[in-house]
Amino acid sequence: MANRLAGSPSAYLRQHAANPVDWQPYGDEAFAEAKRRGVPVFVSIGYAACHWCHVMAHESFEDLATAAVLNERFVSIKVDREERPDVDAVYMAACQAMSGQGGWPLSIFALPDGRAFYAGTYFPPMPYPGRPSFRQILDAVWEAWTERREAVEQQAAALAEGLGGVFSAHLLDVGTLAAGVDPQPPGVDPQTLEAAVAGLARIEDPEHAGFGGAPKFPPSPVLEFLIRHAAGASSGSESAEVARGIAGRTLASMCRSALFDTLGGGFARYSVAGDWSLPHYEKMLYDNAQLLRVLARWVRLGGSDVFPLGEARGAASLTADWLVRELGLPGGGFASSLDADSERDGRSVEGGYYVWTRRELAEALGGENADDAARLASAFGLPGGAHADSAAPLHAGRELGPETRKVLERHRAALVAVRAGRTPPGRDDKVVAGWNGLAVAALADAAWALERPELLDEARRTAELLATVHWDGERLLRVSHGGSAAGIEGLLADYAACAEGAFTLYAATGEERWYKWAEQLVDAVTERFIADGLLSDEAAAPGEQSAGVRAALAGARTLDPHDTETPSGASLFAGVLLARAAYSGSTEDRSLAASILSGLPRVLAQGPRVAGWLLAVAEAALMGPLEIAVVGAPGEARRRLLAEAWAAPSPGRVIAVGEPRSADGTVPLLAGRASAPDGAPLAYVCRNFACRLPVGRAEELAEQVRAGG
Repeated sequence: MANRLAGSPSAYLRQHAANPVDWQPYGDEAFAEAKRRGVPVFVSIGYAACHWCHVMAHESFEDLATAAVLNERFVSIKVDREERPDVDAVYMAACQAMSGQGGWPLSIFALPDGRAFYAGTYFPPMPYPGRPSFRQILDAVWEAWTERREAVEQQAAALAEGLGGVFSAHLLDVGTLAAGVDPQPPGVDPQTLEAAVAGLARIEDPEHAGFGGAPKFPPSPVLEFLIRHAAGASSGSESAEVARGIAGRTLASMCRSALFDTLGGGFARYSVAGDWSLPHYEKMLYDNAQLLRVLARWVRLGGSDVFPLGEARGAASLTADWLVRELGLPGGGFASSLDADSERDGRSVEGGYYVWTRRELAEALGGENADDAARLASAFGLPGGAHADSAAPLHAGRELGPETRKVLERHRAALVAVRAGRTPPGRDDKVVAGWNGLAVAALADAAWALERPELLDEARRTAELLATVHWDGERLLRVSHGGSAAGIEGLLADYAACAEGAFTLYAATGEERWYKWAEQLVDAVTERFIADGLLSDEAAAPGEQSAGVRAALAGARTLDPHDTETPSGASLFAGVLLARAAYSGSTEDRSLAASILSGLPRVLAQGPRVAGWLLAVAEAALMGPLEIAVVGAPGEARRRLLAEAWAAPSPGRVIAVGEPRSADGTVPLLAGRASAPDGAPLAYVCRNFACRLPVGRAEELAEQVRAGG
C-alpha cells in the first residue's frame, strides 16, 4: 500500500502526504481493507493549525521505523476534525470515556468495523513518567489484538453500546408539542437565567477573569448570554449588573492580554497560562467570528468602567480588520485558521510571527523614535537587560494609558508593515459553512455597531459563496475548497449558523434574498434533521455517513446540545426559529423553539459554561419578540431609522427593512406596512404581539424602544 493523502483537498491531510505511513482518508474503503487483512485500525484525528499534531507527526509519523510498524500491523486513517466533526465527536467521546481526558491529536485504535477499543491523545517518541511512548502503545495494542482478541471485541462492543446510549439520550423530542400552541418551556423563566448568572459568578476567576485555570479558553457563547442578560434583564437589576460585570472583566482581560494581537487584531485559540499571558498562537475563524459579534454587542450596550466603550470599539475594529485581511479568500468566504507555528531565526516555532525583542522594536521604529520604542517596550513588558534578546508578545495586561496609546497608534502601521515581512503562519483555506455563517452574522452586526458599512460588503461576499457553492437548493455541504464544495452534508450547526448569518444580513441590508435563503435553510432542517419526532445533529438519512461512525455508536443517532468552542446546533436552531417566528408570526416555529428550550434544565445540569448559547436564546424568548419594521425608500432618512433600530440592545429584537409591501410580500413583518403619505420612511415597533403607532424620526423610535415597544 502507499500513502493516499496527496490528492486530498484538506490542508491537514496534505500535511501528512509525504509521511512514510500508508495513510488513507476516512471512509468505508479503509475499514474494508482492515477487515480483509484482519488487522486493527489506527485513526489519527487533528487539524491544520494544531501545534501538538505537528509535533507528533515530526516525532512519530515521519519516523521510518514507526511507520513500518504502522504499515505492517494496522490500517492507518487520517481525519481532519474540521471536515468530519461527526467522526471527531464519536471518537473524542470514546477517548474521554476510556481515559477521562481528550484533545488533539486524537489517537484511536478500532476494530475493522470502526468500534474503538483503545484511545489517547499525544504520545511521545520516548516514554516519560505517566505517559508511554507511541511505539510502546503500538506494541501493546498489537499484543492485545493477537493474544486477547475476544476481550478486545467485548471492550469495543460495550463502549459502542455505552456511547450510543449517551448520544441518543440527548436527542430532543420535538414532536410532542401541538402545532399552533405557544407554550412557555418548563424551566425557562427569569429565575433560571438569574441562577445561571449567579452560577457563573461563583466560578469566575477572581484575579484574571474568565473561567477556570490553565489552559484558559475564550468563553464566547457564555459571553453572548451574559451581554444579552445585561441588556434584557430588568433595568438596573442586580442580576443584570452581575452579568455586565463578568462580561466586562472577561473581555477587558482578554483584550489586554497576549491572547489578543495588539498590533493586527484577532484572538488566539487559548492561553496556556491562567492569566492569559501565554497564548497558544493558532487563530481560528470560529473564535474570532464569535468574539467580534460579542464585542459589537458590548459596544451597543455602551461599555462599562471596567471595559470602556472606546477600548471595546478599538478591539472590535481591529478584529474585523484581521478577519478580512488574514482569513478572507479571493473568491469570498473565510479560511478556517492560521497555524500556531511560524518561522523565526530559521526554525519553526510556536508564535514566532507575533513576538518581539526590544532590539527588534527599536529597529522597526528607527533611531529618531527611540523614546517611543522604549516606552512601548516598557508598557508591553518586553525583557530587558541580560534578557534583551528574548522575544515576547506585545501585551500590557492592563489598559494602556492615553499617552502610550497615542504612541502605539502613531507607530502601529509601521510595526504591522515590519511584521508583514516575516514568514507568516500557514493558513488552512478550507471554508466551513457553519463558521462562515457565524462570520456573516458578526460582520453584519459589527457594520452597524462600529458604523463601518464596508463590512457589509465582506458579509455579502461570504453569504454569496455559501448560498451558491455550499447550497444546492436542497442540501448544504459543510466544506468547500477553492470555490468547489464536496464531502459530507452540513450538520445541524452548519444549517443553523448559515440561517443565523442570513437573517442578520437581511436585517442589516434589507436585501430579501437573504431572508428567503434563511427560510429555505430552516425548512431544510425541519425536513432533514427531524425523524420520528426527534431532532439530531446529522440529517436523518445522511448518505455520506461511514459504516465506521454507525458501528462506533451501535447505530444510534446523535445530538449534543452542549456548547463546545462553538454553539451547539440545537441552540443555534432554536435561535433562528425564534427569529423566523418573530418575522412571520409562526406559532409552529415558536413551538419548535420552545421544545428545544425545554431541554435547558438538562443541559444546565452540566454547568452554565456548556449552555451559553441556549441561555442566550432563552433570554431572547423571555424578552421578545421586539419587532421593528423600517419601511420606505432607501436614503438617509431610512438609514437613520435603521441605525436606531440596530442600536436597540434587546436580545429578542428582529429588524425588517424594505419598501412598502402588499400583504403577499416576502417578509411578513413588512406586509401591509406603508411609508408616510409624503413618501418619508416610517418605523413600526411591536412587542409581544402588540404594536405602537408608526414614527418617522429616529428620536421617536428610540423612545418607543426604551418604553418597551
